[in-house]
Amino acid sequence: MVQRGLWFEEFETGVVYKHSPGRTLTEADNVLFTTLTMNTQSLHLDAAWAQGQQFGQRLMNSMLTLSTLVGLSVAQLSQGTIVANLGFSEIAFPKPMYHGDTLYGETVVLAKRESRSRPDEGIVTLEHVGRNQDGAIVARAVRATLMQKRPR
Repeated sequence: MVQRGLWFEEFETGVVYKHSPGRTLTEADNVLFTTLTMNTQSLHLDAAWAQGQQFGQRLMNSMLTLSTLVGLSVAQLSQGTIVANLGFSEIAFPKPMYHGDTLYGETVVLAKRESRSRPDEGIVTLEHVGRNQDGAIVARAVRATLMQKRPR
């Protein structure tokens, strides 16, 4: 048996998928991601400077949080069945993530429709919600995906 994501036909509006396991994000993850993406923001890299700011410590790069949140969903929803990400909207980070926090994700299927131009594919709109180890929402994003239909 080969692990795969869901075919377009298998998505149902309103279904909530809880992704496991979570991912504890470390200082090394944050520094590597931040430097790889050329983000020189001191809030991610400079501990002494960040200590004097309102959070009192460095923050996890929010793009790392978003990328990890989407990544948590791949094995369950889109492994080998996604054609493309069409876009992200309504991205929000209501609370910060810190070094050592664990990110847990869940995804809600908001909508789906058949593609008008690609008969073997459909568009699925997903809402990803990330929570830290205390259950606080740290990220939310709505994502449109182009998904394969079940092979004939």
